[in-house]
Amino acid sequence: MMASIDASQSLRSGDRTSVRHIVTRSERRFDVTSLPDDMLRVYTALEERFDEEYALLFIFNMRTAIELHRAWHMTLLTSKILQSVKDKFGLRMTWNLGVVRLKFRVEDGGFELHRKVPYDYDSEFQDLYMRIASALVEGHINIHEALEFQRETKEGKHTAKIGLFLRDFPGRLVVYPALASTCAVIFFNGHWHDAGVAAICGFATGLFDFALCTIGGEAKILVDIFVGTITGVIGSLFYQYNGERYCLSSIFMGTLYWFFYGTAFVIGLLEIIAGELETGVTRFMAVSIKTFVLSLSASFGMLLILPRPAEVWRDQDKNCDSDYIKDQWWRILLYLACSASALGQYRFRLVEYWRGLAVQLVAYEVQFQVTQYFVFRSQSAQDNTDTMAANIFGAASAVVVACFLAYIVDFTQRTYYSQLLQRAEHREDTPSPVDDLMYDFVAGTVRFFRLIRIGRRSELDKLVLEQKLKKQTDELRDPSHLRDEVKLDRKEEDLLLDTLVNAESINVWAMLMPAVYQLVPGSMLAKLWFNIIFPPQPEDTGANNIFAELMVVATSLALGLIIGFAFVQCFEQIMLSLPWSKRDNGKKRRNNLHRMGMGMYTMAKDNNDDPGDKTKEKMSAIEEEPPAEEDDP
Repeated sequence: MMASIDASQSLRSGDRTSVRHIVTRSERRFDVTSLPDDMLRVYTALEERFDEEYALLFIFNMRTAIELHRAWHMTLLTSKILQSVKDKFGLRMTWNLGVVRLKFRVEDGGFELHRKVPYDYDSEFQDLYMRIASALVEGHINIHEALEFQRETKEGKHTAKIGLFLRDFPGRLVVYPALASTCAVIFFNGHWHDAGVAAICGFATGLFDFALCTIGGEAKILVDIFVGTITGVIGSLFYQYNGERYCLSSIFMGTLYWFFYGTAFVIGLLEIIAGELETGVTRFMAVSIKTFVLSLSASFGMLLILPRPAEVWRDQDKNCDSDYIKDQWWRILLYLACSASALGQYRFRLVEYWRGLAVQLVAYEVQFQVTQYFVFRSQSAQDNTDTMAANIFGAASAVVVACFLAYIVDFTQRTYYSQLLQRAEHREDTPSPVDDLMYDFVAGTVRFFRLIRIGRRSELDKLVLEQKLKKQTDELRDPSHLRDEVKLDRKEEDLLLDTLVNAESINVWAMLMPAVYQLVPGSMLAKLWFNIIFPPQPEDTGANNIFAELMVVATSLALGLIIGFAFVQCFEQIMLSLPWSKRDNGKKRRNNLHRMGMGMYTMAKDNNDDPGDKTKEKMSAIEEEPPAEEDDP
């Protein structure tokens, strides 16, 4: 209450203060009894030795790492976020983020907790969990509010209804056939009849995925086996009984494309380049084995239906047409449809699809046009140098466009949220029409998205809240008015907290990851395994070079990402060094966001180098470290 009184006095003197400083907010408490037993034991020990906030900060950092890892956030970037929280609050905490197993240590190894966290692509959670951490580090929310917001995010309270439908089964079943059919044509040389079969296979694999995930437990191990087998069976049935006119490779690759996890192949190389050898090599091997299981299962499905599967695999190649889509007017439209399906699989927010599609389209078109340019220039078939150049330019352009869009969106929303949170002079009190135009534009998109039922109702409610806050703050600034505080009800406080979190800058990797997925060579790895399962004829020399092509594609994509981020960072540093960029206003915030979001190819500083004990004054003497706690199974 004292803080709000000081803020109200500051307002009456004419100072501009953010609304979060003047609103009297009710106290929120995170329920620690909801924690797992091992986390609760560590929390209790840390609270007794230090204080509640220190113990909750450890819980927050651990939960942030788990959910970002589950959402397929890049390990190097996740470490950057954890390190920012650690540096801000002086946590004596270390971590080891493996491919699946995560280890967390606190107080020089006094406690160590392990978690096994499987991947589940989730762009929305990547973005939200980074924003929560950023809001905490910036001091816009406290630790209880941060932990409560994490809990609500997991419960879906900050996701639009259409997002909840596509987030889990059975809603996700509409995405599988759409992605499989479009991938079969746009990437794998199929025709429209191949796309139809791929759609059937996609729906069938989605049903098996749904069923096995519903059963849970060890049944999930069977997903790849059942998915691959049913794809091989359905594709072979159509080939056998409908004229042998299908390109089976396009059907198989298009259907299994989502299950290949080809993104991990490129990320593994990036981690190796960055020095994270253990994680990079493990990820590299894991995706290779996973792809082999899918390919072997699809081959088994062929064996169940076809008497001579090896001959069919070699013969079906004549039904594939690599030139089918090159000159088609609908090529880009089909790619956008494929990209939209991929965004659905990545749980991308529907209101932000335009951003994801823009990054994906630029990456694809640059890759396509660079390939065509080099082939035309050399007047010969495409070789590995053409592939290398196309992938480097494609990946680098995706990074540049993603960062550029992030800057534009942040700049626009900064004006919008400054009005909602009263962080700047109100647009009605300024002579410039720029603030009015930018606010009205964002508010108009909020109303439009809500009208077509893809936006959140809370975003519309914020526009009403802004008017109430403006009225009450004006009364608070008026010395003759009796108002001495800005008071909100519980629902309005929830809206304010939601606004504070979403006012943070967006996560670039959450926007970039689907584009990287569209460029990755998971299918090439599958082709390698199919050539091992069904050896090509001796005269087919090209089939024996697939591993070399795979390494060229994967490495060039990794280099493209590195070059793209290096270019963005250099450009950013040049702009920040200019005279008009040296003002302190917002500089600390930009530097913090730079540390949290830009770590694509560099490791965070050694997180085993714990800071000194910043809470010694709270202890009468140095206590002996407690024994390590074992985590519950």
